[in-house]
Amino acid sequence: MRRFVTKQNRALVSELVRTDFKLRYQGSVLGYIWSLLRPLLLFVILYIVFVKFLKITSDIPHAPVYLLLGIVLWNFFVEMTMQSLSSIVGRGDLIRKIRIPRWIIVLSSSISALISLFLNLIVIAIFMIINHVGLTLTILWFPLLLAEIYLLALGLSMYLSAAFVKYRDMNYIWEVILQAGFYLTPILYLLSRIPNLTFRKLMLLNPMGQAIQDARYAVVTHDTITTHKLFQGGWYEYIPFVIVALILVGGVLYFRKESKYFAENL
Repeated sequence: MRRFVTKQNRALVSELVRTDFKLRYQGSVLGYIWSLLRPLLLFVILYIVFVKFLKITSDIPHAPVYLLLGIVLWNFFVEMTMQSLSSIVGRGDLIRKIRIPRWIIVLSSSISALISLFLNLIVIAIFMIINHVGLTLTILWFPLLLAEIYLLALGLSMYLSAAFVKYRDMNYIWEVILQAGFYLTPILYLLSRIPNLTFRKLMLLNPMGQAIQDARYAVVTHDTITTHKLFQGGWYEYIPFVIVALILVGGVLYFRKESKYFAENL
């Protein structure tokens, strides 16, 4: 473990994270403020359409916070996987010039996405105060749910970044998968509005669907349908966690196998 967490590696990760942030907002008038504005502007549009006009989430307490939390967690997942997907190719010159652990590049992209997430969580906290969302002990589960989403995204990032070196179509394929995943995950609508019970269960076997619903239960309202409620405490509720573990292990193993050939394929 020591050879991975060395002072040199920590310094390199820190430098890569700073560089990622500078490049991402270089030439932008508002700069880092876009980290907060992007999800907020999306939230305003979706809130007006889905809450005010279509009244899709009108049955749930604290609907604005409920909707915003789902958007922020999904955007974090999207940002982390999309940034990491092209991270190895984007650092091709660095990989060819010096010998560094390849995983550091993917890790730095993930930390950059984490910083954006924490900034957005501050905004959510402000919305919670405005909407008088009461805190309960279940909020203590929230960091564990964030860790679950991070590990899921990290496993996928390892696989996607390694695959993108060989197959440059991966970014288009992943964009389509993310678009489909956005609508198949209960972000904009209530799970209770899905009439088919089997389809509801399938949606919550998706780790992102399970994590977002559990996060809403922990932070916003206990009226949220979770895997524990839907499966009534059966062993099925652990399937999302097994999927996350398999994706993480599989992604790391695939990245490790392909990383030997990065320099010659870039």
